[in-house]
Amino acid sequence: MATLSVDNQLVMKRILQLCEALEKDFKRRANVTVIDYEIQTGTKYYKIIQVDNPGIRHQSRSVHAFVDRQTGAVYKPASFRAPAKHVRYNLLDDASFEDCLKRADYTGGYLYMK
Repeated sequence: MATLSVDNQLVMKRILQLCEALEKDFKRRANVTVIDYEIQTGTKYYKIIQVDNPGIRHQSRSVHAFVDRQTGAVYKPASFRAPAKHVRYNLLDDASFEDCLKRADYTGGYLYMK
């Protein structure tokens, strides 16, 4: 496995913090199913996958967000394979990252344009 650059390490650390915030929001608001997040590494983006009912035969998987591996830009998904056009947050910008965590909700509403 290739070594991550300092910026890339920070992006991954902040993605993990975002996933923790999403799980916390889910536990606060819902009590019906179990939720988990996986991170897939692509050539340009990290893909945050939301897994409902992990470990169960009838689990559902959907893309929660895309994160640019180099810039830390967060995008709402347009489809399972591609992000929407406009940047929603930037994980390398401290103010934007804090705003992202503050607004994060497991349903993805915080990814819609402000």
